[in-house]
Amino acid sequence: METALDELYVTPPPAFVSRREGLAVEAVAAGRTADARRIRAARRPSLAAWATNLLLRSRPEESRTFLDLGRALRDAYRSLDVEGVKELTEQRRSVVSAMSRQAAGLAAEAGHRLSDPVLRDVEATLRAVLADQESADRWATGRLESALTPPSDFPDPTTVTTDRRRGTAGAKTKAPAAHQHARDEVAERRRRKQEQLAREERNRLAQEKQEQLAQEKREQLAREKRERLAQERRERQEKREHLRRAREEARAADQRVREARADLKRAERQQRAAEKHREEAADTLARAERTAREAASEVERLSEPTN
Repeated sequence: METALDELYVTPPPAFVSRREGLAVEAVAAGRTADARRIRAARRPSLAAWATNLLLRSRPEESRTFLDLGRALRDAYRSLDVEGVKELTEQRRSVVSAMSRQAAGLAAEAGHRLSDPVLRDVEATLRAVLADQESADRWATGRLESALTPPSDFPDPTTVTTDRRRGTAGAKTKAPAAHQHARDEVAERRRRKQEQLAREERNRLAQEKQEQLAQEKREQLAREKRERLAQERRERQEKREHLRRAREEARAADQRVREARADLKRAERQQRAAEKHREEAADTLARAERTAREAASEVERLSEPTN
């Protein structure tokens, strides 16, 4: 059920309703009526809320670091750590900008470019996550339905100095020592966080490099595949052309065979006719010779003297 809802809230808003209905139908078919009602109760997120949900699910390491940064910022303001506030505020600006760009990139990869107003809603949501624990908790679910607005964004770092001075002027006890202890704790947490951010930044750069190399490898493989397919197409075309020529030659040979057979039949008929004519001529000659002999015999008989 939770996995289905997580999937639903990273579904692009235009496809949300159809996917929601599909998941509900699957739940009903499986006999999970209560789950189906819960799925159908899910509201379609705005484009900005969807982009931040997608960011949380697609970049879990960066998102956890972002939530940690928010906790560090809130601790720094509560402990009046001016130096920490200034440093973390600079990080906040750059990280919010970087996270917003990542959200826009992920949305574009999913087929939805974010307009400037939507991007501003994304940035406002991320600032709210840093400034307010409740907003951070809501975003951490990955199921935002609308953009968040910080209830009270962080004040200017110089106001922290003023507040601290006022507190110090009015204090006659050992409260500054407690504040110093709190600042030391925050500073230590900040140092560890900076080291963690540096490691994660190195890891992110290494991952981006690996992804770039992997992308280049995929593009190279794609080119090689296209070239191989093109070569295979050329070879198939050549085979088809060779087959076409072979068929034409076979048809021409068949035609020549038929013509030769016809010529042979004509020659055989002519030969039979000639043989018949020769036989007739031989018969005629034999009869003529026989007649000539008979005539010669008759002449010789008539030429004999009578007694």
